[in-house]
Amino acid sequence: MRILIVEDEESFIDALRVGLAREGFDVSVARDGQEALEVFDARNFDVVLLDLMLPKLSGLDVCRTIRSTSTVPIIIVSAKGEEVDMVLMLEIGADDYVTKPFRLRELVARIRAVMRRHESAAAPLESESIIEHGPLRLDVDARRCFLNGHEVKLRKKEFALMLLMLENPGRVLTRDVLIDRVWGSDYVGDTKTLDVHIKRLRTLIESDPKNPKYITTIRGVGYRLEATTTSAE
Repeated sequence: MRILIVEDEESFIDALRVGLAREGFDVSVARDGQEALEVFDARNFDVVLLDLMLPKLSGLDVCRTIRSTSTVPIIIVSAKGEEVDMVLMLEIGADDYVTKPFRLRELVARIRAVMRRHESAAAPLESESIIEHGPLRLDVDARRCFLNGHEVKLRKKEFALMLLMLENPGRVLTRDVLIDRVWGSDYVGDTKTLDVHIKRLRTLIESDPKNPKYITTIRGVGYRLEATTTSAE
């Protein structure tokens, strides 16, 4: 498995290079944002481990650029005490994040987990091709979502959540079920990631996201796609 480490702290690079090599990873290193893009373009990688604070080009900009052309899993690295905006990470397409300092075992577990989720997402979905519920319509094969006939652009995890909910209208889906089905049973990240994705889904399909009529919250349990929906105003 080929991994690209984008990091400018030499002591951190040395420790990661040795530790990941012992775990069987083929490691390449870029020490600034510009070099990261050049190295990424020159070789195929299975995972990118990306520091936020980089010379020449920020980690966020690197992530945006890579994500514009590739679905490679990206794990963001943040310094301890550095505020991580999960909504922003979602917007730019990161798959997970870890906070320094971290144990190598935890990092390896996260790397392998994002790889399994990436491979699973690439597999064909076993589902009906078209699923409709009120004004909501999913074309599963084409991975397209429509609301009242107008296309709504969904990212990979958003589409998976929407599909799961449309397959279970009126049923309360617990947070554990949603995370297990969409992120995988081996997911080790922050469970708030689910809330971030639900919040974004609501901004895309609700006329009033603060008072949702499609995806409602069942406090302390999870979320439910309302069994009866009407066209948006």
